[in-house]
Amino acid sequence: MKYQINKFTLLNTVKIAGAAVLAICIAAALDLQFAISAGIVAILTIQPTKKETIKTAFARLCAFVAALLIALISFELIGYTVEAFFVYLIIFVLICQCFGWYSAMAMNSVLVSHFLTFSHMSNSAIINEILIFIVGVGVGVVFNLHLHKKTNYIEEMKEETDRQIRNILHRMSVRIVDRDISDYNGQCFQKLNISIRNAKNIAEENFNNQFGNNDTFDREYIRMRERQVQVLYDMYKRVRSLQTKPVTAQVISDFLEEMAGAFHRENTGLQLLQTFYKMDEEMKSKPLPVTREEFEDRAQLYTLLRDIEEFIKIKWDFSNKQQME
Repeated sequence: MKYQINKFTLLNTVKIAGAAVLAICIAAALDLQFAISAGIVAILTIQPTKKETIKTAFARLCAFVAALLIALISFELIGYTVEAFFVYLIIFVLICQCFGWYSAMAMNSVLVSHFLTFSHMSNSAIINEILIFIVGVGVGVVFNLHLHKKTNYIEEMKEETDRQIRNILHRMSVRIVDRDISDYNGQCFQKLNISIRNAKNIAEENFNNQFGNNDTFDREYIRMRERQVQVLYDMYKRVRSLQTKPVTAQVISDFLEEMAGAFHRENTGLQLLQTFYKMDEEMKSKPLPVTREEFEDRAQLYTLLRDIEEFIKIKWDFSNKQQME
């Protein structure tokens, strides 16, 4: 997994550097002044996903038009001085903040600052800056068009998450009938939450690297597992609080072990629900608790059953929704 992360980082580094160099070369070939600025524009245009890149490019285009108009008024009225540039910045930054164009403030202001060197805003000077902007943004957008779903990576992340949940269910089944199980302290949830968060980030990135919004399976799948983990943590707390081994403990333990064995992405949860309801009905015939400790633990196990039901239903509802779509 580390290898893949490093590979993505390396490819992204090469992509950004390549985009900058290409933008500079194109600007130089067009004999534009301040050609290196095109490379900076390209670097700032490239975002982690296609959608972010297009969105950022459009926002910067709007901000660039506004910057040219504000600069033209400021420089023509006050002169091509630092004072005029200060007035431009006050107005432009205020507008950028109002419209949320935060990423455009620095880039467009660098382009506008070139007019101080030109000491004029003639047609040729304005065209020079427009072409620098087009080359930089254009190259940045083109270099990001190759982005695609990290299919293998997200599948590995989902499988890793499912593997950890299976392990938690297994240990839970053992803890119900064996209070002496070692290291039953919930640390496994810290690792699981990290896996969920990483998978969620990759799923979101994959979603934003497609222009259509039809493929939402990975995002919905991770959200479903995230909800299950929340319920799973409640189950863990109830199991950990048990002080005795009630007569219903073994039955629930066996069912949790069955859940662990059947826990995978293709399992809709329907068969588990059917088995659960049979078990839940059989529980009613069990002898009533005798001691206070057993009564309290039976109450915890009853609540645990409701958590188990919710845990399975989350997957069943998800599977039904996917089939309907």
